[in-house]
Amino acid sequence: MASQNSGRNLDRIVVLDSHTEGEPTRVVVDGAPDLGSGSARERARRFASAHRAFMRSVVTEPRGHDAVVGAVLLEPMHADAVAQVIFFNNVGCLHMCVHGTIGVAKTLVHVGRIDGGRHRLETPVGDVWFEILSDGRVAVDNVPSRRAQTTVAVTTERHGTIHGDVAWGGNWFFLIDDPDARIGLLEIEALTDLTWDVRQSLHRSGITGSDGLEIDHVELFGRPSIDGALSKNFVLCPGKAWDRSPCGTGTSAKTACLAAAGKLEPGVTFLQESTIGSCFEASYRNATVGDELPAEITGDGPWIVPTIRGRAFMTGETTLLLDSADPFRSGFVSDLDSERT
Repeated sequence: MASQNSGRNLDRIVVLDSHTEGEPTRVVVDGAPDLGSGSARERARRFASAHRAFMRSVVTEPRGHDAVVGAVLLEPMHADAVAQVIFFNNVGCLHMCVHGTIGVAKTLVHVGRIDGGRHRLETPVGDVWFEILSDGRVAVDNVPSRRAQTTVAVTTERHGTIHGDVAWGGNWFFLIDDPDARIGLLEIEALTDLTWDVRQSLHRSGITGSDGLEIDHVELFGRPSIDGALSKNFVLCPGKAWDRSPCGTGTSAKTACLAAAGKLEPGVTFLQESTIGSCFEASYRNATVGDELPAEITGDGPWIVPTIRGRAFMTGETTLLLDSADPFRSGFVSDLDSERT
């Protein structure tokens, strides 16, 4: 059959799709740009500065949607690491992504690169370790995490003064506890309006993480609907998409807050429920001298190393086609695109 694209440049990107407790991960296995050599942090900077169109083409409409998180797998610097990874979403690179790490782990099993066991993964904010558990779940020992500030007041435009904690869990979070909050699919519009108002107000008020880094995730906690869960959360991510999973870096930030407040002992497991009713298990150990702290995240502890456990399932093997004549070859460009560099 003759090609109907004769004379056009038709590029192909091969991806493997999965979801982790409801949140999608799209792993690029062929067709990614050449990011040169170096650490994940160095490569992520090149990726962010020169390849925004590639990111949009992979994760945004018309080939994806705002909740899709992409991952590019690269050769690691360390011989004992299984891979190096850069995560990205609809507006740019992410520092870290735990649900994405669980998705990457399942993808590596799917393609036969690993069978099981414990593996090192290099990320832009430090190395993490993941383990394929006997029941098929994946446990991720995340980057060291900490609560930076507590009971911070932010004056919003539409919702009055909101109080919350600022914590690092691989990304910067503003965490709000509200037992009266109604969290569920019927409240998505109201929850998005609230958390986006908080996000914009944090920026306007100059409230940041360590060294002026932007707080680009807002996490709201209400009463759980599942027996045994500590709380149910709604997480607004960069780009104004909400997390379908309980958010692994957000659960890590929550764990750091609980530890700092003396409400959770090392090794004790709690259950974090998501907006859609899926769950992560979380626990932690205290960080030790041998743990690598991220260079750009300064401040006193207590630093902890969270462990997040969850499920991922493969959902697709896809070749994305990028036609040179397609006006949306690189996805949709929105005003939100300018919010991250």
